[in-house]
Amino acid sequence: MQGLFFESDDGVRLVIRALVVLIGFWTAWRAGKAVADGWNNYPLAVVYTFLLAWAMQFLHHALFNGPMLSGLFYGIDFVTLLVFSTAGYRFRRTNQMVNNYYWLYEKTSAFSWKDKH
Repeated sequence: MQGLFFESDDGVRLVIRALVVLIGFWTAWRAGKAVADGWNNYPLAVVYTFLLAWAMQFLHHALFNGPMLSGLFYGIDFVTLLVFSTAGYRFRRTNQMVNNYYWLYEKTSAFSWKDKH
């Protein structure tokens, strides 16, 4: 069964790594969006990202034999995931502000708004 889709384990490991990374990025985006949906402040998104980065460190360790307690790799995971959670937060908050307060604000980009006056 091992050689059914790939000739070696390298292809399987590459696919699993890609899936783990994509799931992590998607989860970070959704965490930021969830914080904005609840009208909570941005620091809560940072806390969720902190916890998500720890979970990603565990997945790297459990699936790929990576280091579990590495400050450097945790920092890289945290910063990368924070970019996605911030983007999800800002995207959703912008849509909330321009849709709920359409008489006050207009969208300037996908991640920002401005006063109409």
